[in-house]
Amino acid sequence: MSQSSMFMQPNLLDRIVNRVFGFLVSIGFGLAHNFLLEVQGRKSGRIYSTPVNVLTHKHKRYLIAPRGDTQWVRNVAVSQKATLVKRGKRENVHLRAIADDAKPEILKAYLDRYRLTVQRYFPIAAGSPLKEFEPLVRRYPVLEISSAD
Repeated sequence: MSQSSMFMQPNLLDRIVNRVFGFLVSIGFGLAHNFLLEVQGRKSGRIYSTPVNVLTHKHKRYLIAPRGDTQWVRNVAVSQKATLVKRGKRENVHLRAIADDAKPEILKAYLDRYRLTVQRYFPIAAGSPLKEFEPLVRRYPVLEISSAD
């Protein structure tokens, strides 16, 4: 994870919505790309959860942190593992940060596909040319998902 990544702290409303939506996703509500991500705290050892959008792009799965270098990203940087939860099913996964030069295409696919929920975290509009994503790569952690099961 890049040290120059920014971090957008969720406000109280965002935290409440995330908690409610995360619960709904865990029991089966939400779209196909919605999952509850569970990660172990790097200091506390406690399990933390947050709703995420899993992007499938060119036959690979990715997690993008639209808020930047969040706590879940920092926790994953230590363990490189997490659990994706949906409809009561749990998938243990490995998460690997991808290189900055591979990010523009993935960030563009993510913003174009999930613009209704993530546009507010990006300084450029969905549908922008690929070249406009190049200066943004250090702001957004992108992690490739592989199954640990």
